[in-house]
Amino acid sequence: SLLFLLQSERKDGGGSECDGNPKESSPFINSTSSSDVEKSQQYDGKNMALFEEEMDTSPMVSSLLSSLANYSNLTQGSKEHEEAENNEEARKKPATQAPRMGTVMGVYLPCMQNILGVILFLRMTWLVGIGGVLGTFTIVFMCCSTTMLTAISMSAIATNGVVPAGGSYYMISRSLGPEFGGAVGICFYLGTTFAGAMYILGCIEILLIYIVPAAAIFKLEGLEGPEAEAALLNNMRVYGTIVLTLMSIVVFVGVKYVNKLALVFLACVILSILAVYAGVIKSSFDPPDFPVCALGNRILVSKGFDVCAKTIERDNGTVTTKLWKMFCDSEFLNATCDEYFINNNISQIQGIPGIRSGILAENLFGYFMEKGDFIEKRGLMSASYPDAPVTNANRYVLADITTFFTLLVGIYFPSVTGIMAGSNRSGDLQDAQKSIPVGTILAILTTSTIYMTCVVLFGACVDGVVLRDKFGEGVNGNLVIGTLAWPSPWVIVIGSFFSTCGAGLQSLTGAPRLLQAIARDGIIPFLRVSHCVFVCLNARFSNVCFVVSLFSVCALKIFGHGKANGEPTWALLLTASICEIGIIIASLDSVAPILSMFFLMCYMFVNLACALQTLLRTPNWRPRFKFYHWALSFLGMSLCLSLMFICSWYYAIVAMVIAGCIYKYIEFCGAEKEWGDGIRGISLSAARYALMRLEEGPPHTKNWRPQILVLVSLDAEQNVEQPRLLSLTSQLKAGKGLTIVGTSVEGTYLNNHPQVQKAEQSVRKLMETEKVKGFCQVVISSNLRDATSHLIQAGGLGGLRHNTVLVSWPRNWKLPEENHRWRNFIEIVRETTAGHLALIVPKNISAYPSNGERFTEGHIDVWWIVHDGGMLMLLPFLLRQHKVWRKCKMRIFTVAQMDDNSIQMKKDLLTFLYHLRLDAEVEVVEMVNVSLLVHSKTVTSRVSESITDVSRGSIRRKNPSNLRSQQSTGEEPASASVEEKPEEEVQLLQGKSTSPTPTSPTSPTVPTPSATTPGEEVQMTWSDDGEKGKIPPVVNPENIKDMFNMKPEWENLNQFNVRRMHHAQKLNEVIVKKSQEAKLVLLNMPGPPKNRTGEENYMEFMEVLTEGLNRVLLVRGGGREVITIYS
Repeated sequence: SLLFLLQSERKDGGGSECDGNPKESSPFINSTSSSDVEKSQQYDGKNMALFEEEMDTSPMVSSLLSSLANYSNLTQGSKEHEEAENNEEARKKPATQAPRMGTVMGVYLPCMQNILGVILFLRMTWLVGIGGVLGTFTIVFMCCSTTMLTAISMSAIATNGVVPAGGSYYMISRSLGPEFGGAVGICFYLGTTFAGAMYILGCIEILLIYIVPAAAIFKLEGLEGPEAEAALLNNMRVYGTIVLTLMSIVVFVGVKYVNKLALVFLACVILSILAVYAGVIKSSFDPPDFPVCALGNRILVSKGFDVCAKTIERDNGTVTTKLWKMFCDSEFLNATCDEYFINNNISQIQGIPGIRSGILAENLFGYFMEKGDFIEKRGLMSASYPDAPVTNANRYVLADITTFFTLLVGIYFPSVTGIMAGSNRSGDLQDAQKSIPVGTILAILTTSTIYMTCVVLFGACVDGVVLRDKFGEGVNGNLVIGTLAWPSPWVIVIGSFFSTCGAGLQSLTGAPRLLQAIARDGIIPFLRVSHCVFVCLNARFSNVCFVVSLFSVCALKIFGHGKANGEPTWALLLTASICEIGIIIASLDSVAPILSMFFLMCYMFVNLACALQTLLRTPNWRPRFKFYHWALSFLGMSLCLSLMFICSWYYAIVAMVIAGCIYKYIEFCGAEKEWGDGIRGISLSAARYALMRLEEGPPHTKNWRPQILVLVSLDAEQNVEQPRLLSLTSQLKAGKGLTIVGTSVEGTYLNNHPQVQKAEQSVRKLMETEKVKGFCQVVISSNLRDATSHLIQAGGLGGLRHNTVLVSWPRNWKLPEENHRWRNFIEIVRETTAGHLALIVPKNISAYPSNGERFTEGHIDVWWIVHDGGMLMLLPFLLRQHKVWRKCKMRIFTVAQMDDNSIQMKKDLLTFLYHLRLDAEVEVVEMVNVSLLVHSKTVTSRVSESITDVSRGSIRRKNPSNLRSQQSTGEEPASASVEEKPEEEVQLLQGKSTSPTPTSPTSPTVPTPSATTPGEEVQMTWSDDGEKGKIPPVVNPENIKDMFNMKPEWENLNQFNVRRMHHAQKLNEVIVKKSQEAKLVLLNMPGPPKNRTGEENYMEFMEVLTEGLNRVLLVRGGGREVITIYS
């Protein structure tokens, strides 16, 4: 954030701001322009001469402190965004600073208003009646404890630095990263939106049931059962839509009106609660008269009769009442009546006996019911027959839903979900770090006390049958909590009505701003312009492209911006649309568990964020609020998770799936945000722990997989020359294990750093295209050979190091200007062998398939000549896991010698593959060992033909001048040339018997020992320019004596090289015959010559071995077993 402040202060500063290069182009360095001189002179007299060249990146402390003092509590970047968007309006009308709010007005009272609401007035008495005092008190204590622990965690996060506008979303996203921030932010937005729907439904319920029942469009008179329930829900839907529209218009017109009305609504809530407490006190000495009529032990609906009796005495006679007519077919005493009506007496129950009545003992325990059960009075006698059919059910007060403990938890929890109201206003607080903890915790303590005392007082003052009467049908349609209030039930009715209206307006005000903050952060990929352009470029049809791009651009404009004053107009429209879904559900008891899930998930991640930050002990974690602990945060997180599944396990799963999908969507599409979040910190801690564990020892054979270092080369434009090498890597790895793509740049770090950045960017782009998950490493060195050696030696970290090197066969290595390629290649082979690393060399890499190709049939042939630890067996298995090679079958060929039993070899190999759990065809190839003595001349001539012209040009035969003058007098006889030709060819093939010469791998020349015969001197050079060696002026007689003993050594050398070439040719013939049509051929790669004088011959041997094959994978093991038969 300090960097953001400094950049905002230097809008007119010189120099390039985003080039990312060192500030060597600063106007104070090697610059004489007038503007630069002026800029330099502004620091004269300020004792800043030593630092004036760094003022662009390191300003004076006075300017930094000024920036901090003028810091605005806006989300980073939004301030400039709004200034650019509303530039014209800002010029015409200067912005005015809104007055800052303190703890009481900014946090305490808003939290009180949001916590105390619809559930307290409409469902709390019913919860006590169904769950009992003990059960309901447990629910309230559990929920309030959860919110208190969450408030403690939130206070720690809120006091750990400046909290800009965004509240809980900002805290979660900056603490847990953009993925969690986006997922939880959307869930919190949905929870706030559905909370608005719940408040509106509560408002309509109060309006249609308790204030103006006659206003119902769908009449309930004469309906019973499902028909009456459907009519009630339809009324809720119609009036809910109307109220939602009116509230949206109020919010659209101006939030300032909502804020002004907030105090009025809060006053109504406080007066209503005070009226309840006053009624409780009054009931102790003068209980209100609210009789409840019961038939037997069943409570009757109070509508339709005026006297709670079957008959009354009037004019010295017995007269039937309206209640008689409800259960009998006539008003006469001899009428046919309902059997239950005849067998049971009518009695009156005092609905509110008072706090001194002892009714608390009766209401201690729960009374759970099934839907349609009668509300019955405990202790009253009832004469009924269980098998008798129920008649006149609509005359009784019935349970409208099936109740159980977890349902009560889900319905109650929304009543404690207003604890974020203060943090959501963090941008308007005078001192957010002080006000948020104090105001939130005080509000929770106050409301928790109110809820707990209400539970006990309701159970001690009101009869259980009245408590279980959800809609007050047995008390003349009065609000149950209103019957207890003093001076009148209308205090509670009117107060609760305005309370629900105010809470609904607050929800419709806060939810669009939350969506606006998420859109401005750009963490949801489909809200980003760059994403929509990408989709547009890849769309197949132009109309699809237009629709996608239009939707994305409009989404960014709509949800990220609003009116000129910053109000999120279109986000309000989306919020109202989602809120309408809750209105269509129409049942407050069904909507409450939905928003409980979203709020609980938000609170759970707030606790997780605090716990992670505390345990990681990051240097930036220094909250001013000290009364927190990671154990409390984990306890709060556990309570939130438990309450989610207690409320509704299927809703919990749905909410978690929604959050998980959003998380993976943001992660997959790329949320390129670095906020210093705790998830990054825990990833670093986990990585460090895992690396330390890996250092304990090498991995077991069962856990071995190729951790590949891919060596690629770059062209002049810093682009990868062999892109198919990364395609092969992707097919081989399939996203598993470690992959390091390494390349080298020739030069020095100071001079060639821009080329390194360009090369790294090019490699990363290709890795992303080929879907290679790994790391990129670019090394600068004075020569490419040393750079490649550094990559092999220093790649990886600790135990997470590469065990396999993948490098392409050098192209055009026979050309004189490409000598360095094959020399570097052979050095790579030597270094991997010395480092016990496996080596994979694809030949003809351009012919390998891309990731988009598919082989519908074919074979992967393995030529198992020598045992390499099982690499040849493992690589085809890994390749066949990829969709490119999945349908290819595996064939294994092995070579039998003269004295081998080929039949037994095949049986043993089949058994070995069976234990390895590999499916492959097996074939044993017999090769006859032909004596090389009978091929001495024929094979030698074929060997000499395979040697390239470059090789011939680099080996020179030089004669002394005195001998050359003697030979120039006459023509050389044919016999002499015939005898000398084999000796010349022998010298073209430097091999194992030649004495080694200590030279550098990068040296341009590799001298070989010279030998002289009585007529000539032979000198071997590997120079590229073919410069002839100088003739020694003196011939030592001892050297002449040794030369006569060298011919047998030449003959041994001849036989050694001829034997290797002969074996390569014979093996190549067999491989081409068997595997020419194979999609891929894997075979053992021979080791390089120990002496550097035979390197070029080694390359020739490899060319002959792989001649005529399309795709070849040369493999060398790393000196350890990589596959096992054990489980």
